[in-house]
Amino acid sequence: MYFYGNFSTMTRSEENYLKAIFHLGGLEHKAVSTNAIADRMETKPSSVTDMAKKLSEKGLVAYTKYKGVSLSKKGSQTALSVIRKHRLWETFLVDKLDFMWDEVHEIAEQLEHIQSEKLIDRLDAFLGFPKQDPHGDPIPSKKGEIQKEYKKLLADVPVATEGICVGVKNSSAPFLRYMDKNSMALGDTIEVLEKEEFDGSLQIKIRNKQIRISNDIATNLFIRPNE
Repeated sequence: MYFYGNFSTMTRSEENYLKAIFHLGGLEHKAVSTNAIADRMETKPSSVTDMAKKLSEKGLVAYTKYKGVSLSKKGSQTALSVIRKHRLWETFLVDKLDFMWDEVHEIAEQLEHIQSEKLIDRLDAFLGFPKQDPHGDPIPSKKGEIQKEYKKLLADVPVATEGICVGVKNSSAPFLRYMDKNSMALGDTIEVLEKEEFDGSLQIKIRNKQIRISNDIATNLFIRPNE
């Protein structure tokens, strides 16, 4: 059964909370503390508690005081539908309207709340049923399935590892602009030449040139190591 349903009673704020809980709790739907949610939503823990109670009454989350918040099946489906729309719109903006990949997040944040199932189905078909968005994040299928891909953070692989850059952990505009400035892109082959013990910085080879990147950069780049 497709996860799209009539969520017209959902507010933007409720959808944003469900999306935040999903990102924090992962596919395992782990319980997430109200403080962690508050940090992500940039609000007060008391506001998170109020929202958690409201979402619990709608059957979207399980909330137990002092034990955190976890998504119900219905809550997970709703979160995935919002994430699906967000990533499809990002793909449309980059591929069809020539936006830069550092420009689309805020626009997609607005478009992800459109409720028309028919529109999203046609958007998906128009784009050729893409599996990933411009930042390398998987796009959930209409059934709520997410294609898993073997990938590791660049900071976690040993020296002499070579692989393809397949995604970014940090999709903020400043980080994406840093990548553009340094001619780093998804699909590039990256080889780790040296790791500095003191600060975790890396000497890497990319596009036939050697550059040194900080540990902060390395912890925000995903690669798929070659076999």
